[in-house]
Amino acid sequence: MAIASVLGFPRIGSRRELKKAVEVFWKGEVTEDQLQRTAQDLRHANWRLQREHGIEHIPANDFSLYDQVLDTTAMLGAIPERFSWRGNTVDLDTYFAMARGNSGAAGEADIAPLEMTKWFDTNYHYLVPEFTSAQNFRLASQKPIEEFEEAKQAGVLTRPVLIGPLTYLLLGKCLGEPFDRLSLLDRVLPVYEQVLQAFSAAGAQWIQIDEPALVLDLEEEVRSAFQPAYERLSASAPELSILVATYFGELAENLETACRLPIAGLHVDLVHGAGQLEAVLSTLPGAMHLSLGLVDGRNIWRTDLDKALSLARQAELRIGPDRMLIAPSCSLLHCPLDLDLEETLDGELRSWLAFATQKLDEIALLTRALNEGEATVAQELAANREAMASRGKSRRVHQPEVRSRTAAVTLEMLRRPLSYAERARLQREKLKLPLLPTTTIGSFPQTREVRRARADFKAGRIDTAEYEQFIQRQIEETVRFQEEIGLDVLVHGEAERNDMVEYFGEQLEGFAFTRHGWVQSYGSRCVKPPIIYGDVSRPRPMTVQWLKYAQALSPKPVKGMLTGPVTILQWSFVRNDQPYETTCRQIALAIRDEVADLEAAGISMIQIDEAALREGLPLRKRDWAAYLEWAVESFRLASSGVRNDTQIHTHMCYSEFHDIFQAITEMDADVISIESSRSRMELLQSFEDFDYPNEIGPGIYDIHSPRVPSREEMASLLRLASHAVKPERLWANPDCGLKTRGWPEVRESLANMVHAAQEVRAEF
Repeated sequence: MAIASVLGFPRIGSRRELKKAVEVFWKGEVTEDQLQRTAQDLRHANWRLQREHGIEHIPANDFSLYDQVLDTTAMLGAIPERFSWRGNTVDLDTYFAMARGNSGAAGEADIAPLEMTKWFDTNYHYLVPEFTSAQNFRLASQKPIEEFEEAKQAGVLTRPVLIGPLTYLLLGKCLGEPFDRLSLLDRVLPVYEQVLQAFSAAGAQWIQIDEPALVLDLEEEVRSAFQPAYERLSASAPELSILVATYFGELAENLETACRLPIAGLHVDLVHGAGQLEAVLSTLPGAMHLSLGLVDGRNIWRTDLDKALSLARQAELRIGPDRMLIAPSCSLLHCPLDLDLEETLDGELRSWLAFATQKLDEIALLTRALNEGEATVAQELAANREAMASRGKSRRVHQPEVRSRTAAVTLEMLRRPLSYAERARLQREKLKLPLLPTTTIGSFPQTREVRRARADFKAGRIDTAEYEQFIQRQIEETVRFQEEIGLDVLVHGEAERNDMVEYFGEQLEGFAFTRHGWVQSYGSRCVKPPIIYGDVSRPRPMTVQWLKYAQALSPKPVKGMLTGPVTILQWSFVRNDQPYETTCRQIALAIRDEVADLEAAGISMIQIDEAALREGLPLRKRDWAAYLEWAVESFRLASSGVRNDTQIHTHMCYSEFHDIFQAITEMDADVISIESSRSRMELLQSFEDFDYPNEIGPGIYDIHSPRVPSREEMASLLRLASHAVKPERLWANPDCGLKTRGWPEVRESLANMVHAAQEVRAEF
């Protein structure tokens, strides 16, 4: 019989209970025991839910208080020296210090957190492990075993989940003199062996070890390390059945490596690696189980069950049902929890969607169809076919006028008339900015008062006039504060915006929104991605009113703040019935219209954020060129319809740029701002090596931590930056927007930043 299986499940709770519990714990308003009780309640609810929906292989240790990679770092005792950890078990204070740093308040040391970056090509962030050549590992957290035993006591025999040793090492960064991370493998494996032995002793039957690195381009040295590593792991606990899980793409040339491993089962992604099934079936050893990732774990559309069943039947004919597991493509962490919470979505759109809970039903249904015959689920299959047909012919999805406009895009629409060097001269004459101009990335703190006013307006508790007066007061206070501390380029603060993508999506045709469709971005940070269900267009201006008001308050330039087409695409749940690039071009034309209206309203500096450009890069290099071509084209389509003296900015964060410098250059933004403070300007080495020709604002204030950087620290970072970028092309700014920070720390940090820029400016 085939087995219904899940690789991981959302952990934040239906009302973001985890977020709220963690944040009140950080504030000191609840105890550690109270936080852990909330976490336990969420785990038990998840286990019960999955069992009730027919899942047999239910994961454990997929829950985390912050991040699963950080949990692995704690399990391995790989705590960087600066955190001064000397205990036997990683305590919660050390755990959260690695995630958030210490601000130096109340006698604490001022400690920077671990770097944060994107988990493969998803919108989830993980905390980057740090290794030294002398790195030692030891079992320093019993969390994986404790959560397995907790589930067992609750009557649920789970399949524990671990991040695999090879993937973990490949995700980390080396400190000090360069060395091969794989040289640490023999030191890591004994800890994994201990954990597997503990699972075996506790009664586990299967264990899931995630090795998504197997869908990457791997050197032969890396591929060859898998076999001996898994020989050791399998021998350490021979009673355990090990399932190695791969996801986010095809195994391709790594397929033979995966199939040679001495393991009981292999999971493959048949959504994002849709073409690999035949090769997998031809290579799979005779006794190995195959877990089929048939349900999309990263998007919210209903599964085409007929297509999924066709793939499952193809596998069944070759290996039989007894060696098959039916599963999502990856962990359901990337999906909202439950569509049934969305009472305000219209019936037609709801019929096209499936959130994590509904995906459990799809997995169970596919498994039943295999085990009991399709006749037993005929009614459900018929309903699924009806939903597929409804979406395919819906007029709200397909807009002929949008398609005509997209088809009419010309090469002239993708180019600024003058080169950057010629534009820069005109912009300097117009803007009259000092050396090392200071600015921010856009958003300012979203206080409880701001959120309450927006909620009251949406709920009709205050009228439009009252709400607009409130937003005007917020904008004026933000502008006056920036003038007071001496920022050179101002922003309006974005008090009217809930989220940098959601705000725009709410004003564009082709988008829909949920009330409870939250997914975890990092730690306690949750986002509610829009749903792009149809062709996209802009019916009216989206930002002009507030930017025009802000610019009227100050003689200094106020940047217009927009989210770029690639980022809107990447941070939404995107329709899967047409190529992504088609949808992206539609969004680019909508943003182009907004840029033109901002310029006409007197805004001389417009920032089009493309924070997600790098994260959208395909995992395989062979696919990069095609993606970068349409991604860069979309940015240029959005940004090129302005005068030469209008300065175009863009912002990118959490990006390793060295592989895509040509594409960044081809974007032809006048100014790019980047995340770089946590890495102490490491990224700028790539800009220097490539000789990036335009202006750069490397982040010198890490906004993902509550700590306040000193003037000296930021001045030091600016000096480092000036070695890689000529001062006349250098800007001073934070790493990212300030929305999630509090006003006291923002006031102090930005004042320090301005003083640091002035100090370094004087040196030139």
